[in-house]
Amino acid sequence: MTTATPLSPPGLAARVLAGYGDRVVLHDLYDEAGVPVYHDLAATDTSEIRELLRVARGGTGPVLELAAGSGRLTLPLLALGREVTALELKEGMLDLLRERLATLPAGARARCAPVRGDMSAFDLGRTYGLVVLGTTSVSLLDDAGRAGLLASVRAHLRPGGTFLLSTVDRAADAGAEADLDFEVRGASGRHYRMIEHWPPGAPSRGVTILPPEREAAAADRIEVLTTSIRVLAAQRLERELAAAGLPVVARHTLPASGPRHVDVLIEAEAA
Repeated sequence: MTTATPLSPPGLAARVLAGYGDRVVLHDLYDEAGVPVYHDLAATDTSEIRELLRVARGGTGPVLELAAGSGRLTLPLLALGREVTALELKEGMLDLLRERLATLPAGARARCAPVRGDMSAFDLGRTYGLVVLGTTSVSLLDDAGRAGLLASVRAHLRPGGTFLLSTVDRAADAGAEADLDFEVRGASGRHYRMIEHWPPGAPSRGVTILPPEREAAAADRIEVLTTSIRVLAAQRLERELAAAGLPVVARHTLPASGPRHVDVLIEAEAA
């Protein structure tokens, strides 16, 4: 698996880590060290899953899930009785997905095909009635990557098929502070300190995840995860979708995933 270079965190996170000195070990959130933490945090958010399944129940046929990760959406889609192709770039994530699939009944396992691939350029040789890209994963792609994604999705959707993808808008009452420091709890019960650097109008937001201060103060080694996430407003994505032959037919506002976020699930249709 390719290892990304960890980012040096900006703002408040940089000052906090400087106080811990050489005890800090930086990792990228999407590398091997970050996979278990990402999985733990993602598993706590069920609002997107409920809305996505509500839309998915109205269709039939096979589903293509992009950036499937460890199966946060894959397993609920399988529970609908659908056939699911789960495409994921990171081998570590696919390993977690296969472990979770191994716990399912044989019939459900047989309906899932994990595939290693890049969501910005893929050719699976078949079409689907539903393509899903959840967990705001579209923000991982730059302009060229999104163009490739949308072209690939359009080529794999049946006429009238649906593309569901989620993104994050900044809440109107988010305030002007660039840094936000708060604690979150994963599905495992483990607590994490999360520092978000998101100046108003910035094209990306930096996220730093580390142990809570009470744990870090006593630790000889402090594992820190960092990433930079592009800010892609729903309106911008809707314009890009329409230009790619995927006009938007509905927008579903979801409960916020953070103190100053508005999560949006976009529903587009193959023209």
